[in-house]
Amino acid sequence: MITQERLKELLEYDAETGKLFWRVSRGTTCAGDEAGYINNRGYVSIRIDFKAYLAHRLAWLYVHGTFPKDGIDHINGMTADNRLVNLRDVDHRTNLRNQRLSKTNSSGVTGVSWEEARQRWNAYITVDGIRTNLGYFVSLPEAKDVRKAAERLHGFHENHGRVIEDAQTT
Repeated sequence: MITQERLKELLEYDAETGKLFWRVSRGTTCAGDEAGYINNRGYVSIRIDFKAYLAHRLAWLYVHGTFPKDGIDHINGMTADNRLVNLRDVDHRTNLRNQRLSKTNSSGVTGVSWEEARQRWNAYITVDGIRTNLGYFVSLPEAKDVRKAAERLHGFHENHGRVIEDAQTT
């Protein structure tokens, strides 16, 4: 496992842009080049000493001297945005309460789906693995309002369920 000291020998972190840059030249990489690549899950990954690390975890180590206790939440939902202001050390449960809208969601609202048999919108919420039905509604806005109220009641992040068009920072 890499230490903060070793990390700072190899990389420079810009907390305002969230980018890491190589301090050393090695192979085809020159000092000053941006480190890492976007992996298949949309996170920036960096190989150091034959081991792959996620850039958001390295950023945390660079600034705080330790890896996060649990996980890192990208507050705005953009997994390649590793600015320090966009990162928070949270447990898995809290991280689940700030997820982007699923790509398979057809209603446009997390926790709301069309119930064909009832010809109604079904609102529901899952908290600590337990799914609770919030009711059936004629209109999508009404179902959305009930779902959002339940999110606030259960401490979900205000960004939960937000549509993220592009995982890259702008």
